[in-house]
Amino acid sequence: MVKDLTLAVDVMGGDFGAPVTVPAVERLLCLHQEVQTILVGDEAQIASCLSRRWRHSERIQVIHTEEQVFSEDPVSVALRQKKRSSMRLAIEQVRDGLASAVVSAGNTGALMAVSRHVLKTHPGIERPAILSAMPTQTGHCHMLDLGANVDVSAEILLQFAQMGSVVAQHLDGIERPRIGLINIGEEDIKGNALIKKTHVLLQNSTLNYIGYIEGDRVFLGHADVVVCDGFVGNVALKFSEGVAHLMAQRIRAEIQTSWLRRILGAMAFPIWNGLKRQMDPANYNGASLVGLSGIVVKSHGGAGQASFLNALGVAYKEAQVNMPEIIARHAGAQVSL
Repeated sequence: MVKDLTLAVDVMGGDFGAPVTVPAVERLLCLHQEVQTILVGDEAQIASCLSRRWRHSERIQVIHTEEQVFSEDPVSVALRQKKRSSMRLAIEQVRDGLASAVVSAGNTGALMAVSRHVLKTHPGIERPAILSAMPTQTGHCHMLDLGANVDVSAEILLQFAQMGSVVAQHLDGIERPRIGLINIGEEDIKGNALIKKTHVLLQNSTLNYIGYIEGDRVFLGHADVVVCDGFVGNVALKFSEGVAHLMAQRIRAEIQTSWLRRILGAMAFPIWNGLKRQMDPANYNGASLVGLSGIVVKSHGGAGQASFLNALGVAYKEAQVNMPEIIARHAGAQVSL
Protein backbone atom coordinates (compact mmCIF):
# COMPACT_ATOMS: atom_id res chain seq x y z
CA MET A 1 0.00 0.00 0.00
CA VAL A 2 1.14 3.54 -0.77
CA LYS A 3 1.67 5.63 2.37
CA ASP A 4 1.84 9.01 0.65
CA LEU A 5 0.33 9.73 -2.73
CA THR A 6 -0.34 12.73 -4.91
CA LEU A 7 -3.39 13.33 -7.09
CA ALA A 8 -3.29 15.72 -10.04
CA VAL A 9 -6.60 17.45 -10.74
CA ASP A 10 -7.73 19.14 -13.94
CA VAL A 11 -9.44 22.00 -12.13
CA MET A 12 -10.91 23.57 -15.28
CA GLY A 13 -12.64 20.48 -16.66
CA GLY A 14 -16.38 19.88 -16.60
CA ASP A 15 -19.42 22.13 -16.69
CA PHE A 16 -18.56 24.03 -13.51
CA GLY A 17 -14.76 24.02 -13.20
CA ALA A 18 -13.04 25.33 -10.07
CA PRO A 19 -16.18 26.09 -7.97
CA VAL A 20 -16.85 22.32 -7.94
CA THR A 21 -13.43 20.71 -8.27
CA VAL A 22 -11.56 22.78 -5.67
CA PRO A 23 -14.02 22.30 -2.75
CA ALA A 24 -14.15 18.58 -3.60
CA VAL A 25 -10.35 18.42 -3.32
CA GLU A 26 -10.54 20.12 0.08
CA ARG A 27 -13.00 17.49 1.28
CA LEU A 28 -10.69 14.72 0.06
CA LEU A 29 -7.77 16.23 1.94
CA CYS A 30 -9.85 16.26 5.11
CA LEU A 31 -10.67 12.57 4.67
CA HIS A 32 -7.14 11.38 3.82
CA GLN A 33 -4.28 13.00 5.68
CA GLU A 34 -1.62 11.30 3.53
CA VAL A 35 -2.86 12.79 0.24
CA GLN A 36 -1.08 15.61 -1.59
CA THR A 37 -2.65 17.38 -4.57
CA ILE A 38 -1.57 19.23 -7.68
CA LEU A 39 -4.27 21.59 -8.94
CA VAL A 40 -3.85 22.50 -12.60
CA GLY A 41 -5.74 25.49 -13.92
CA ASP A 42 -6.20 29.24 -13.65
CA GLU A 43 -4.42 30.28 -10.45
CA ALA A 44 -6.79 33.19 -9.75
CA GLN A 45 -9.86 30.98 -10.04
CA ILE A 46 -8.30 28.33 -7.83
CA ALA A 47 -7.37 30.92 -5.17
CA SER A 48 -10.89 32.34 -5.15
CA CYS A 49 -12.36 28.88 -4.52
CA LEU A 50 -9.92 27.78 -1.83
CA SER A 51 -11.13 28.19 1.74
CA ARG A 52 -8.92 30.06 4.19
CA ARG A 53 -7.82 26.79 5.80
CA TRP A 54 -6.23 25.46 2.62
CA ARG A 55 -5.06 28.68 0.97
CA HIS A 56 -1.42 28.24 2.01
CA SER A 57 -1.40 24.50 2.64
CA GLU A 58 1.71 22.53 1.71
CA ARG A 59 -0.60 19.73 0.59
CA ILE A 60 -1.82 21.79 -2.35
CA GLN A 61 0.44 22.74 -5.25
CA VAL A 62 -0.90 24.91 -8.08
CA ILE A 63 0.24 24.77 -11.70
CA HIS A 64 -1.07 27.80 -13.51
CA THR A 65 -2.54 27.71 -17.00
CA GLU A 66 -5.42 29.57 -18.59
CA GLU A 67 -5.77 27.10 -21.44
CA GLN A 68 -8.48 24.46 -21.17
CA VAL A 69 -10.21 21.81 -23.25
CA PHE A 70 -13.88 22.64 -23.80
CA SER A 71 -16.64 20.08 -24.27
CA GLU A 72 -17.10 21.09 -27.90
CA ASP A 73 -13.40 20.88 -28.78
CA PRO A 74 -12.52 18.20 -31.36
CA VAL A 75 -9.98 15.63 -30.25
CA SER A 76 -7.48 16.97 -32.78
CA VAL A 77 -7.60 20.41 -31.13
CA ALA A 78 -6.96 18.96 -27.68
CA LEU A 79 -4.05 16.90 -28.98
CA ARG A 80 -2.29 19.30 -31.33
CA GLN A 81 -3.26 22.84 -30.41
CA LYS A 82 -3.83 22.81 -26.65
CA LYS A 83 -0.58 21.44 -25.32
CA ARG A 84 -0.77 23.76 -22.30
CA SER A 85 -4.33 22.83 -21.37
CA SER A 86 -5.14 22.03 -17.75
CA MET A 87 -6.09 18.52 -18.88
CA ARG A 88 -2.80 17.79 -20.60
CA LEU A 89 -0.59 19.34 -17.94
CA ALA A 90 -2.41 17.31 -15.26
CA ILE A 91 -1.86 14.09 -17.21
CA GLU A 92 1.82 14.96 -17.66
CA GLN A 93 2.20 15.05 -13.87
CA VAL A 94 1.48 11.32 -13.88
CA ARG A 95 3.80 10.67 -16.81
CA ASP A 96 6.64 12.50 -15.05
CA GLY A 97 6.12 10.61 -11.79
CA LEU A 98 5.00 13.71 -9.89
CA ALA A 99 1.46 12.38 -9.32
CA SER A 100 0.04 8.91 -8.75
CA ALA A 101 -3.21 9.60 -10.60
CA VAL A 102 -5.11 12.30 -12.47
CA VAL A 103 -8.80 13.21 -12.30
CA SER A 104 -10.62 15.27 -14.92
CA ALA A 105 -14.25 16.10 -15.69
CA GLY A 106 -13.30 17.27 -19.16
CA ASN A 107 -14.25 16.13 -22.65
CA THR A 108 -14.21 12.29 -22.61
CA GLY A 109 -12.88 11.85 -26.13
CA ALA A 110 -10.13 14.38 -25.57
CA LEU A 111 -9.21 12.89 -22.19
CA MET A 112 -8.89 9.41 -23.68
CA ALA A 113 -6.88 10.63 -26.68
CA VAL A 114 -4.51 12.85 -24.70
CA SER A 115 -4.05 10.22 -21.98
CA ARG A 116 -3.23 7.56 -24.54
CA HIS A 117 -0.82 9.90 -26.33
CA VAL A 118 0.98 11.00 -23.15
CA LEU A 119 0.90 7.83 -21.06
CA LYS A 120 0.66 5.04 -23.68
CA THR A 121 -0.90 1.63 -23.08
CA HIS A 122 0.69 -1.38 -21.40
CA PRO A 123 2.58 -3.86 -23.59
CA GLY A 124 0.04 -6.49 -24.64
CA ILE A 125 -2.94 -4.15 -24.24
CA GLU A 126 -4.09 -2.84 -27.61
CA ARG A 127 -6.65 -0.27 -26.43
CA PRO A 128 -7.60 1.32 -23.12
CA ALA A 129 -11.22 1.06 -22.00
CA ILE A 130 -13.53 3.10 -19.81
CA LEU A 131 -14.53 1.13 -16.71
CA SER A 132 -16.95 2.16 -13.99
CA ALA A 133 -18.89 0.62 -11.12
CA MET A 134 -22.61 0.09 -11.66
CA PRO A 135 -25.15 -0.44 -8.83
CA THR A 136 -26.71 -3.89 -8.50
CA GLN A 137 -29.02 -5.66 -6.06
CA THR A 138 -26.00 -7.21 -4.37
CA GLY A 139 -23.73 -4.14 -4.36
CA HIS A 140 -22.04 -3.24 -7.62
CA CYS A 141 -20.37 -4.65 -10.69
CA HIS A 142 -17.65 -3.27 -12.95
CA MET A 143 -18.65 -2.58 -16.54
CA LEU A 144 -16.44 -1.89 -19.54
CA ASP A 145 -16.16 -0.44 -22.15
CA LEU A 146 -18.43 2.57 -21.53
CA GLY A 147 -17.69 4.55 -24.65
CA ALA A 148 -14.03 4.63 -25.63
CA ASN A 149 -14.11 1.93 -28.32
CA VAL A 150 -17.13 1.64 -30.60
CA ASP A 151 -15.51 -0.80 -33.06
CA VAL A 152 -13.58 -3.63 -31.44
CA SER A 153 -12.41 -7.17 -32.15
CA ALA A 154 -13.08 -10.28 -30.09
CA GLU A 155 -9.45 -10.22 -28.94
CA ILE A 156 -9.86 -6.70 -27.60
CA LEU A 157 -13.04 -7.67 -25.73
CA LEU A 158 -11.03 -10.51 -24.18
CA GLN A 159 -8.49 -7.95 -23.01
CA PHE A 160 -11.28 -5.86 -21.51
CA ALA A 161 -12.50 -8.92 -19.62
CA GLN A 162 -9.03 -9.62 -18.25
CA MET A 163 -8.52 -6.02 -17.13
CA GLY A 164 -11.96 -5.92 -15.52
CA SER A 165 -11.21 -9.14 -13.68
CA VAL A 166 -7.96 -7.71 -12.30
CA VAL A 167 -9.76 -4.56 -11.09
CA ALA A 168 -12.48 -6.58 -9.34
CA GLN A 169 -9.89 -8.82 -7.74
CA HIS A 170 -7.76 -6.05 -6.30
CA LEU A 171 -10.35 -3.36 -5.51
CA ASP A 172 -13.19 -5.59 -4.31
CA GLY A 173 -11.20 -8.55 -2.99
CA ILE A 174 -13.04 -11.08 -5.17
CA GLU A 175 -10.79 -14.10 -5.73
CA ARG A 176 -12.37 -15.17 -9.04
CA PRO A 177 -14.69 -12.46 -10.37
CA ARG A 178 -17.61 -13.68 -12.48
CA ILE A 179 -17.29 -12.36 -16.04
CA GLY A 180 -20.42 -11.83 -18.13
CA LEU A 181 -20.61 -10.86 -21.81
CA ILE A 182 -23.57 -8.63 -22.73
CA ASN A 183 -25.79 -10.18 -25.38
CA ILE A 184 -29.42 -10.05 -26.55
CA GLY A 185 -30.05 -13.50 -25.08
CA GLU A 186 -28.39 -16.26 -23.08
CA GLU A 187 -28.68 -18.98 -25.74
CA ASP A 188 -25.57 -19.90 -27.74
CA ILE A 189 -27.33 -19.11 -31.02
CA LYS A 190 -27.98 -15.48 -30.01
CA GLY A 191 -25.71 -12.57 -30.90
CA ASN A 192 -23.67 -11.34 -33.85
CA ALA A 193 -20.40 -12.77 -35.15
CA LEU A 194 -18.29 -10.57 -32.83
CA ILE A 195 -20.14 -11.69 -29.72
CA LYS A 196 -20.01 -15.37 -30.69
CA LYS A 197 -16.27 -15.23 -31.35
CA THR A 198 -15.66 -13.41 -28.06
CA HIS A 199 -17.78 -16.04 -26.31
CA VAL A 200 -15.45 -18.79 -27.56
CA LEU A 201 -12.32 -16.88 -26.55
CA LEU A 202 -13.66 -16.30 -23.05
CA GLN A 203 -14.69 -19.94 -22.69
CA ASN A 204 -11.13 -20.98 -23.55
CA SER A 205 -9.53 -18.44 -21.18
CA THR A 206 -8.60 -18.91 -17.53
CA LEU A 207 -11.20 -16.33 -16.47
CA ASN A 208 -14.27 -17.24 -14.43
CA TYR A 209 -16.54 -16.73 -17.43
CA ILE A 210 -20.24 -17.36 -16.72
CA GLY A 211 -21.48 -16.79 -20.28
CA TYR A 212 -23.87 -14.36 -21.89
CA ILE A 213 -25.73 -11.86 -19.72
CA GLU A 214 -28.76 -9.81 -20.76
CA GLY A 215 -29.10 -6.13 -19.86
CA ASP A 216 -31.62 -6.63 -17.05
CA ARG A 217 -29.39 -9.14 -15.29
CA VAL A 218 -26.57 -6.62 -15.00
CA PHE A 219 -28.49 -4.88 -12.22
CA LEU A 220 -29.47 -8.16 -10.56
CA GLY A 221 -25.83 -8.75 -9.68
CA HIS A 222 -25.34 -11.91 -11.76
CA ALA A 223 -21.80 -10.89 -12.73
CA ASP A 224 -18.93 -9.02 -11.07
CA VAL A 225 -17.54 -7.78 -14.41
CA VAL A 226 -19.70 -7.03 -17.44
CA VAL A 227 -17.99 -6.80 -20.83
CA CYS A 228 -19.26 -5.03 -23.95
CA ASP A 229 -18.09 -2.71 -26.70
CA GLY A 230 -18.12 1.04 -26.17
CA PHE A 231 -21.31 1.61 -28.16
CA VAL A 232 -23.40 -0.80 -26.09
CA GLY A 233 -21.75 0.25 -22.84
CA ASN A 234 -22.32 3.97 -23.30
CA VAL A 235 -25.97 3.46 -24.29
CA ALA A 236 -26.50 1.22 -21.25
CA LEU A 237 -24.85 3.75 -18.93
CA LYS A 238 -26.87 6.73 -20.18
CA PHE A 239 -30.07 4.66 -20.23
CA SER A 240 -29.59 3.61 -16.58
CA GLU A 241 -28.86 7.19 -15.53
CA GLY A 242 -32.00 8.37 -17.31
CA VAL A 243 -34.15 5.74 -15.64
CA ALA A 244 -32.78 6.67 -12.22
CA HIS A 245 -33.59 10.36 -12.78
CA LEU A 246 -37.05 9.49 -14.16
CA MET A 247 -37.91 7.38 -11.11
CA ALA A 248 -36.79 10.14 -8.72
CA GLN A 249 -38.83 12.76 -10.61
CA ARG A 250 -41.94 10.57 -10.74
CA ILE A 251 -41.76 9.79 -7.02
CA ARG A 252 -41.46 13.49 -6.17
CA ALA A 253 -44.39 14.31 -8.47
CA GLU A 254 -46.62 11.59 -6.99
CA ILE A 255 -45.92 12.72 -3.43
CA GLN A 256 -47.06 16.26 -4.28
CA THR A 257 -50.49 15.22 -5.66
CA SER A 258 -52.30 15.38 -2.28
CA TRP A 259 -51.78 16.34 1.35
CA LEU A 260 -52.14 12.70 2.41
CA ARG A 261 -49.38 11.62 0.06
CA ARG A 262 -47.19 14.45 1.34
CA ILE A 263 -47.61 13.12 4.86
CA LEU A 264 -46.92 9.54 3.77
CA GLY A 265 -43.95 10.75 1.75
CA ALA A 266 -42.53 12.55 4.79
CA MET A 267 -42.96 9.41 6.89
CA ALA A 268 -41.17 7.35 4.24
CA PHE A 269 -38.37 9.90 3.79
CA PRO A 270 -35.66 7.72 5.41
CA ILE A 271 -36.53 4.95 2.94
CA TRP A 272 -36.47 7.28 -0.09
CA ASN A 273 -33.24 8.86 1.11
CA GLY A 274 -31.56 5.49 1.57
CA LEU A 275 -32.70 4.37 -1.86
CA LYS A 276 -31.37 7.59 -3.39
CA ARG A 277 -27.96 7.04 -1.81
CA GLN A 278 -27.82 3.52 -3.23
CA MET A 279 -29.06 4.32 -6.74
CA ASP A 280 -27.93 7.90 -7.38
CA PRO A 281 -25.51 7.84 -10.38
CA ALA A 282 -23.48 10.55 -8.62
CA ASN A 283 -22.45 7.99 -6.01
CA TYR A 284 -20.83 5.92 -8.76
CA ASN A 285 -19.12 8.82 -10.49
CA GLY A 286 -15.56 8.15 -11.52
CA ALA A 287 -14.73 5.99 -14.55
CA SER A 288 -11.23 4.56 -14.91
CA LEU A 289 -9.34 4.56 -18.19
CA VAL A 290 -7.87 1.10 -17.70
CA GLY A 291 -5.03 -0.19 -19.83
CA LEU A 292 -2.92 2.96 -19.65
CA SER A 293 0.48 3.10 -17.94
CA GLY A 294 -0.92 5.58 -15.39
CA ILE A 295 -4.17 6.12 -13.49
CA VAL A 296 -6.66 8.41 -15.23
CA VAL A 297 -10.16 8.85 -13.80
CA LYS A 298 -12.95 10.54 -15.74
CA SER A 299 -15.60 12.42 -13.77
CA HIS A 300 -19.01 13.20 -15.20
CA GLY A 301 -18.94 16.65 -16.76
CA GLY A 302 -21.98 17.79 -14.81
CA ALA A 303 -20.74 16.46 -11.47
CA GLY A 304 -21.36 18.45 -8.31
CA GLN A 305 -18.95 18.59 -5.39
CA ALA A 306 -20.06 15.31 -3.79
CA SER A 307 -20.00 13.53 -7.13
CA PHE A 308 -16.55 14.84 -8.05
CA LEU A 309 -15.33 13.79 -4.60
CA ASN A 310 -16.41 10.26 -5.50
CA ALA A 311 -14.25 10.40 -8.64
CA LEU A 312 -11.31 11.56 -6.53
CA GLY A 313 -11.98 8.61 -4.26
CA VAL A 314 -11.76 6.19 -7.18
CA ALA A 315 -8.36 7.62 -8.11
CA TYR A 316 -7.24 7.39 -4.49
CA LYS A 317 -8.20 3.71 -4.21
CA GLU A 318 -6.50 2.79 -7.47
CA ALA A 319 -3.35 4.69 -6.51
CA GLN A 320 -3.23 2.88 -3.17
CA VAL A 321 -2.88 -0.49 -4.88
CA ASN A 322 -0.99 0.85 -7.94
CA MET A 323 -3.58 -0.51 -10.36
CA PRO A 324 -1.59 0.10 -13.59
CA GLU A 325 1.28 -2.04 -12.30
CA ILE A 326 -1.13 -4.83 -11.36
CA ILE A 327 -2.85 -4.72 -14.76
CA ALA A 328 0.52 -4.71 -16.54
CA ARG A 329 1.66 -7.70 -14.51
CA HIS A 330 -1.49 -9.78 -14.88
CA ALA A 331 -3.63 -8.64 -17.79
CA GLY A 332 -0.97 -7.66 -20.30
CA ALA A 333 1.00 -10.88 -19.85
CA GLN A 334 -2.04 -13.14 -20.13
CA VAL A 335 -3.93 -11.61 -23.04
CA SER A 336 -1.22 -10.19 -25.31
CA LEU A 337 -2.13 -10.61 -28.96
